[in-house]
Amino acid sequence: MELENIIMELIIHAGESRSCSMEALRAARQSDWALAEQHLTAAKVAVREAHLIQTQLIGADEGMGKIPVSLILVHAQDHLMNAMLCRELAEELIYCHREISSLKNR
Repeated sequence: MELENIIMELIIHAGESRSCSMEALRAARQSDWALAEQHLTAAKVAVREAHLIQTQLIGADEGMGKIPVSLILVHAQDHLMNAMLCRELAEELIYCHREISSLKNR
């Protein structure tokens, strides 16, 4: 597969993960915990796919500069890091939503 297509796959999976994380937060705001968990699971799957692509690119590069660093590659890395951070923060915020919700319902 052509390098640009591989990089686009990374961007697609990272974007999907971020979108799912945000959907999980929206579900948590509505106290729909099952849906929030569903979206978090989908976010984890998508970010795992993106991370596998990143790992393959790093392996192909072998630390020797074999993979040219282009703006689209930097953009893809940015997407992946944002997706990973967004998922982690979504998990923490959903936990907080649940705690607050349980306190309100006492």
